[in-house]
Amino acid sequence: MSRIGKTPIVIPPKVKVEVKDKTVIVTGPKGCLQYTLPERTKAVVDGQKVIVNRDGDDPTAKAMHGLSRALINNMVKGVSEGFTKRLEISGVGFKANVQSGQLVLNLGYSHPIAYQIPQNIKVAVEGTKIVVEGADKYLVGQVAARIRSFYPPEPYKGKGIKYEGEHIIRKEGKTVQ
Repeated sequence: MSRIGKTPIVIPPKVKVEVKDKTVIVTGPKGCLQYTLPERTKAVVDGQKVIVNRDGDDPTAKAMHGLSRALINNMVKGVSEGFTKRLEISGVGFKANVQSGQLVLNLGYSHPIAYQIPQNIKVAVEGTKIVVEGADKYLVGQVAARIRSFYPPEPYKGKGIKYEGEHIIRKEGKTVQ
């Protein structure tokens, strides 16, 4: 049995989990998330716990068992606590601000970059820091990665958009002989 899959998911107070056919619906203070269970995987709500089971012992079924349990656990954590990714902007004249549902980035290009913020995601700008928050862990990571991709940190001067705490390996420039 999958070591991750066999551990039950504890449902915190204020969070409601429903299983309808193959769909798991998790509702909490931060929002509502849905997940469709893969083939040969079942979820059962037992009091204040969610138990994920599987049919069969082949490697695919085992993998889907652990994956389903992890995704449902992330949904429960997301609707109760939420997820956050922090980014840092470094570079002369690099700026960011939020205007009417768009993140506008001035990153030294000839034009500002306007990124449409998806629903259910909150983006806040505090000086040179960008904070991405939401209930869906996948979507928060996807939005943060997309923002970072507009100007990834470069190794010579270290300017660009990087995750908070990310270490950039610096390179030495050319030497004149």
